[in-house]
Amino acid sequence: MADEYVETTLAILKECFVYKIPVRSSAAGYKAQDWNVEQFIWTGRLRVVALGPQCIIRLEDPNTGDQFASCPVEDGSVEAVTDSSRYFVLRIEDGRGRHAFLGMGFTERTDAFDFNAALQDHKRHVKEEADGQTAAKRLEEASKKDYSLKEGQTIRVNVNIKKPVKEGSTEPKKTYLNSSGGGGGFGLLPPPPGSAPHGASHRSTAAAPSSSSDPFGDFTAFSTALPSTTQQAKPASSADPFADWTGFQ
Repeated sequence: MADEYVETTLAILKECFVYKIPVRSSAAGYKAQDWNVEQFIWTGRLRVVALGPQCIIRLEDPNTGDQFASCPVEDGSVEAVTDSSRYFVLRIEDGRGRHAFLGMGFTERTDAFDFNAALQDHKRHVKEEADGQTAAKRLEEASKKDYSLKEGQTIRVNVNIKKPVKEGSTEPKKTYLNSSGGGGGFGLLPPPPGSAPHGASHRSTAAAPSSSSDPFGDFTAFSTALPSTTQQAKPASSADPFADWTGFQ
């Protein structure tokens, strides 16, 4: 199966270090402080390659290209330590069914970041490819379905279409009267029979102007209503101008 794919290099990191690590003592994870990071068992080049959907970590001699060890990337084959971002634990296989856990680390954090990014990018690419294949398979299966009518099958479609009114039809039509009493428009309704046209009652009940030659003839009615001023008492004509002040002496 692997022979059908072309090997693709995803990342090359020029320097890494491999350590012999103790057995994990707890389920909390590996810690780099438990290793002697000053005493590594091998140093060289790390290369991340893709062979179809398979991702492989290869530890190689930078001068000769000889492979020291390889780590097929699977679930649980690469584990980061809990106390550093530069060290990892790899599950190494010798190709004959045997495996061992070795520590691996970088001197630069950027190398550790590139290593992680290469693994994550490949994992995402494989997932997207698998999702695309699944969608294509579903589309192919859907296109093979036969939606044609079998013998004896029918389709009934109910469509509500209003019939147009033909000319000369006896169906009553709605009409609207305008203010002049004619048809059409949205004017006022005509007045009831026998009523005078609008404004006529005001013209008929208006009082005609008086033809009297006396310009003050219309005011004679008011003169009788005014109180008479001829019967007012005149003040006493006393010769003494201080007669009314005698009570104050």
